Amino acid sequence: MLDIERRRAIAVMAFGGAGAATPLWAQKLIDLGLQGGGGRLPMTDAYPGKHGMILHRSRAPLLETPLEVFDQGVFTPNNRFFVRWHYDDIPLSVDVASFRLNIGGAVRQSVSLTLGELLKMPRVGLAAINQCSGNSRGHFAPRVPGAQWGHGAMGNARWVGVRLKDVLDRAGVMRGATGIRLSGLDRPPATAPWFAKSLSVDHARDGEVMIAFAMNGQALPMLNGFPLRLVVPGWYSTYWIKALDKIEVLDRPDDNFWMAKAYQVPIAARASVTPGAKDFPTTAISKMVPRSFITNVREGAAIKTGTPFELRGIAMGGASGVARVDVSPDDGRSWIVARLGADEGKYSFRKWSLELAGLPRGTHHLAVRCTPINGATQRADPIWNPSGYMLDTVETVTVLAT
Repeated sequence: MLDIERRRAIAVMAFGGAGAATPLWAQKLIDLGLQGGGGRLPMTDAYPGKHGMILHRSRAPLLETPLEVFDQGVFTPNNRFFVRWHYDDIPLSVDVASFRLNIGGAVRQSVSLTLGELLKMPRVGLAAINQCSGNSRGHFAPRVPGAQWGHGAMGNARWVGVRLKDVLDRAGVMRGATGIRLSGLDRPPATAPWFAKSLSVDHARDGEVMIAFAMNGQALPMLNGFPLRLVVPGWYSTYWIKALDKIEVLDRPDDNFWMAKAYQVPIAARASVTPGAKDFPTTAISKMVPRSFITNVREGAAIKTGTPFELRGIAMGGASGVARVDVSPDDGRSWIVARLGADEGKYSFRKWSLELAGLPRGTHHLAVRCTPINGATQRADPIWNPSGYMLDTVETVTVLAT
């Protein structure tokens, strides 16, 4: 049973310099294998509720999930789930008795809901991937500014909460409303814009967008948005507001920085432009794209010549379910259909596996691609945009048969 109701306050350690207290030479390092190098980063256990995370930045925390974690199951354990905050001033404790979720703006009546009231509302559950817009940014070539994530700025969980639609109905959305702006307990520096994101009214009321209070059967970890976070299935995590405490119904387009200027992608196909291009038309990032990964074989691994072996991995359909996964033992010249694991829902990771015949002696490039239900199979040709968003190219792993 969730213990949100029983806990008056949840306190965690301050993050000032977390991970920096131990010199880098004394820490375990992991190589993310980024194009152009520079991908050796420390592992850390220094954050409350987290274990074995790749440390990109201590404040505001950026913690990446090692790729091998995704080989252990389709759902990402809470203590290995990636962390991404924008500002240093994040909530370190929450008094669950005094906490309120406030709904206002273009509504018939302003509403302030306690956690107890939210927990009494009809509950819904959904498996969904939470993925940073810049996941895999470190693999863009040429490199672009920003956190040089490997492939682990993502995670999959079973979320439980209440429909955003049902909460909005408590306040009554006024006729003519255009959007729903959401923000949380994190605070910007004095001169920075408040972090807030918006959804259209129709999207917010589609019955799938959720205000979650549980993650994989437990209360949300503090670092992943306790006590409430928005879940926007099939969309990048910039919209998944953490520590959600304010909902504002808008009667005009949202022109705040984080909607109008930040998280913009080229309108071009696959959000891709020529490296170095400028002054191209853009739009706000939204739906995720299909991706797939090999999780049980590392780059540069040695394989015994002529011996059959199993490949395993995960795939995602983006905003659509996974229809098929194909594996190539020869750098994309031929493809073999993989066996799919249980279908946990169209917004979830899906496991895949394939028994490969023995490889001849030499170097081999193994590749995997996903075809989602909408038919948009992953392609091998690279993409590029100046923000390092929405990487969707076929992933390969080089192995040596000896």
